[in-house]
Amino acid sequence: MRRGADPDRYLTLKGQRYHYKRRVPSSLHAMFGGDTHVRKSLKTDDLAIARVKRDELEEADDRLWEALALGKPSEGAKAAYEAAVATALALRFAYRPAIEVAAEPLPDLLGRIAAVPESGTSRPIADATLGLLDAPKVTVTEAFDIYFDVIATDELRGKSAKQRADWRKVKTRARNNFIQVVGDITLTDTTRDQALQFYDFWRKRIAPNDREIAEGALITHSPASGNRDIGNMRVLFTAYHRHIGQMDKFNPFSGLGFEEDDERTRPPFPVEWITGTILARGALSALNPPARRIFLTLVETGARPSEIANLLPRHIVLDHDIPHIVISPRREREDPRQIKTGTSVRKVPLLGVSLAAMQASPKGFPEYHDNETTLSNTLMKHFRKHKLLPTPAHTIYSIRHAFEDRMKDALVDEEVRKLLMGHAIDRPRYGSGGSLELRREALARITLPFDKTIV
Repeated sequence: MRRGADPDRYLTLKGQRYHYKRRVPSSLHAMFGGDTHVRKSLKTDDLAIARVKRDELEEADDRLWEALALGKPSEGAKAAYEAAVATALALRFAYRPAIEVAAEPLPDLLGRIAAVPESGTSRPIADATLGLLDAPKVTVTEAFDIYFDVIATDELRGKSAKQRADWRKVKTRARNNFIQVVGDITLTDTTRDQALQFYDFWRKRIAPNDREIAEGALITHSPASGNRDIGNMRVLFTAYHRHIGQMDKFNPFSGLGFEEDDERTRPPFPVEWITGTILARGALSALNPPARRIFLTLVETGARPSEIANLLPRHIVLDHDIPHIVISPRREREDPRQIKTGTSVRKVPLLGVSLAAMQASPKGFPEYHDNETTLSNTLMKHFRKHKLLPTPAHTIYSIRHAFEDRMKDALVDEEVRKLLMGHAIDRPRYGSGGSLELRREALARITLPFDKTIV
């Protein structure tokens, strides 16, 4: 509701005291027992103080009337419950079921009772403050729809269209797998036994026991796959119940998961393999130029492939005393993109083969813009075909791990290493984290020789 321009709106004098008097919206008259106005003494004769108190009451009434307007009987139990939650919040209460309200400390319980008027609005406000409405019965499918369309919209802000699609795809997989195993049950009634049933579905694919192996069970998935599905169900359960005002409901998926292999178990490329095999003349010549130059940029920056693939021209600073790239999210409304974490925002100097690769592609790599999956597949196909992986355990990410190990071997300061890798620093972060000059000096100690013809 819009604030009026009159500085003394809703203020009246009765004797020497100011009172707040405001007309109730006509659509809510029935809820107020036919009363057309709300009235409250402000208990002051000072106009400035009266205006401040008026502002507080005006804001509170705005919230309350908006919440009450949601509760139209024709909209059913779900809308009535959501209106009760909104009304409770407007009155500065958390919505709790009646059984929990009854167990609150006496002063808190009396405060809730006191908020219910003696007439008029008693029913909708009593529903809200005393928790008289049951949570709506919502299936897992319906809860996910609410999560996608209402609860998680802020989380999606800043993601590109591809990132949004990938995000939804992972959540949808968890939903579909859960329904396949347990059924499209009411989310609010999900039990620990049902959560354990889903956990066991994944356990048999990740860590079958001896009996199951003897019966022919195979390890078909990584711990990360099961953890993603169980984690997404856990997030949904908590987010949905917070959304409907049940902040403290036990999450049946709590504590369930599988021990994951450390990402560092992906072995790094040995330095001699990088210089003698990968950077050898002709080793990368069959790769298309954008994919080749993206990989070469990884060698001396340690960046993630997606970070290089999505560089924009303004992020490639070649005319600086210290050429560098800026890894940061895209904030354009028409073309947003998030990066992995806040600590991933960083400036990385360009040296050696990485500088040569970026000089050859000063406008970035539009061919792989927001398309890092295709990039990864293209690189892995080439590396496998041309035997550029020392072992089956190596991946393109092994170049990032090699970069970190090369810095360790060169005794680069741990904090500088974390800044260059985009890793979190376990202390308050002050300033810009070291100059580009300091970072260039660190990278100069590990820069590898290369043949310029490979770029």
